[in-house]
Amino acid sequence: MFKLPDLPYPYEALQPAMSAETLHLHHDKHHARYFTVTNEILGDKADGTLEDVIVKAAKDGEKKLFNNAAQAWNHTFFWNSMTPDKTAPSADLLAAITAAFGGLDGLKTKFVDEGFAHFGSGWVWLAADRSGALSIVQTHDAENLLTKDLVPLLVCDLWEHAYYVDYKNDRKAFLGAWFDALVNWSLAAGQFAAAKGQGQVWIHP
Repeated sequence: MFKLPDLPYPYEALQPAMSAETLHLHHDKHHARYFTVTNEILGDKADGTLEDVIVKAAKDGEKKLFNNAAQAWNHTFFWNSMTPDKTAPSADLLAAITAAFGGLDGLKTKFVDEGFAHFGSGWVWLAADRSGALSIVQTHDAENLLTKDLVPLLVCDLWEHAYYVDYKNDRKAFLGAWFDALVNWSLAAGQFAAAKGQGQVWIHP
């Protein structure tokens, strides 16, 4: 059975960019529900990691299981993509960001624009391939990067419940505030190194 992990910080820790009310609703209700449904579908057949379940469900065309298991994974990675403590990209990651986007400002512009333009529900990711080349990837609904040859460095949730309490329907303002105040560059640096074979990628707890 897979369990909903606690947030890696107190509910009020991300204010004012993200309110405690949003985190209680998003984590305790929406995120928890994905674990409940995943466990109901699997019953006593749960085997391996959550990553294993997601990849197998995608391969076997088990859409309901994939949607719930992937959303469980996506949200936990999303919580870990944020931190109340101001961080900065590592030197290696910053060099890759500069090569791909011209610098942090260019990355922010591209990330916010891609997320804002995304139609409907989904996610916007900063990803690296195995050579260390960076890209911004949009995925729809529950889709993530586990079935692609990419390593996620960061992700931001584009579903309305991620921002409606704090920003109403202003997704662009949410994305800008998220990028400026909440990005966990330490996670991104570790994932970037792992993409190049230097360490282990993040595994769902």
